[in-house]
Amino acid sequence: MLLESAIIDIVITETLISKYHEQLDTLAQSETPAVEQAAQLVWKALQGGGAIWLAEIGHSLQKDFLSRAGGLAALRHFAWNLTLDQSMSEAFASRVSGKNEARSLAATKLAVETGNMRAGDVLVLGSVSGKNSMPVELALSARALGAKVIAFTSMTYTRDVTSIHPSGKRLFECADVVLDLHTPYGDCAMSIAGYDHLLVPFSGFSAIVLGWMLWARVMELGGETSEPPITFMSINRDGGKEAYEAAMKTFNARGY
Repeated sequence: MLLESAIIDIVITETLISKYHEQLDTLAQSETPAVEQAAQLVWKALQGGGAIWLAEIGHSLQKDFLSRAGGLAALRHFAWNLTLDQSMSEAFASRVSGKNEARSLAATKLAVETGNMRAGDVLVLGSVSGKNSMPVELALSARALGAKVIAFTSMTYTRDVTSIHPSGKRLFECADVVLDLHTPYGDCAMSIAGYDHLLVPFSGFSAIVLGWMLWARVMELGGETSEPPITFMSINRDGGKEAYEAAMKTFNARGY
């Protein structure tokens, strides 16, 4: 029984790895032009004094690109928080019905308008389905400000959904460059016996790969100049802390 179970587990694992290889081939063959377009946009912004902002890409995946060894110092987190402490009795529940979504959109727009984003900056964000209100509002607000928007989304998925943003737009309709995650409707791609629906989401895998394709190309573009962007070494290697502090000092003085 243990041997049979082990064989089944190996088959499942091999199938998943095979699908990951197929996904890598798809991303390389289909998204290289879009990655190049996005990289050129980012590098132009950096050379022109613009900032590069990373908002939510999905499941906090944007954090994999922030302050990472081998990554760009120029990537800045775009996040905000609005807390309302206004508890009420259940008798007044109708007062807040339908208002939460409007408050969320208003807070998103306010974050862009009052934050540190400026015209000429680049905002990177994502939504697998592209239907949700917050990323659409964020993209629209950023573009209204004069910033460029790079969006991670699945074109296969988003074509079959209806936006819940008041504009009726999906995320890909609000972006300057779209990086297609190439994930199926519903995101999941694995059929496993015993379940009546597909399992194992692929959007996270695709987003990480596409993200590092983008940042690697930006670093390559910068490396071809006399003043490449500041990048990080691991802080845990010998001399890592000193190298990090020196890198940040140069980044803070130069801006990228």
